[in-house]
Amino acid sequence: MDPELMHFLPLLVFGNIENLILAAQGVAASVNPVGLACLSFCAVLFWLLIGTFGTKVAMKYARYINFIGGLAIFILGIQAIAESIPGMLAFL
Repeated sequence: MDPELMHFLPLLVFGNIENLILAAQGVAASVNPVGLACLSFCAVLFWLLIGTFGTKVAMKYARYINFIGGLAIFILGIQAIAESIPGMLAFL
């Protein structure tokens, strides 16, 4: 991997985990899986294009981008857990 891109490695890892969490939320909400897959693919492609063409510009802001991205991933993960608790308690 390009050494310049190593600054964004945490966002890559945790962003993929968050994508899995959001997909699981969609399945739990009985969303059409084909539509969910298409939207997920479009989102991944969109971020790939931004990452490919915007990395050089964003390098000087890498610390801020990692913090904001990590915070957003953390908040979305907490939200996903909070929304799933009532469903989990229903099985008890």
